[in-house]
Amino acid sequence: MEQAEKETVRAASEGVSREFKTLIDAEDLDSLKQLQHLILGRLQDSNAVLSHFNEYSEHCFDEVSGDFSRNTRLLRSMKSDLDYIFQKLRSMKSRILATYPDAFPDGSKEVLDRRPDLEMPQ
Repeated sequence: MEQAEKETVRAASEGVSREFKTLIDAEDLDSLKQLQHLILGRLQDSNAVLSHFNEYSEHCFDEVSGDFSRNTRLLRSMKSDLDYIFQKLRSMKSRILATYPDAFPDGSKEVLDRRPDLEMPQ
């Protein structure tokens, strides 16, 4: 019984495929295949260009990453030095104001640090 069912299904499948082939023109299928091959070629070319660009970008990043990290360390060191200098200046100014109250004009007594904090996200 299974063999008979398989033969029936196979015959039905062949009949459906023959009917389906009559619905589609062979020239249309060929043009679709050509378009697909054209698109495949373009995608492969684009993939090759992007791969080359990624390799080039990686090479450029490798060249400058050392400079970036060195400059970052330098900038952080400079920031800590400047913070220390401003702290010393503020303490000197407060000592001068305590000793000589009229050493600075009236508007400069309550000047706060107006520098933006670059480490805080805005």
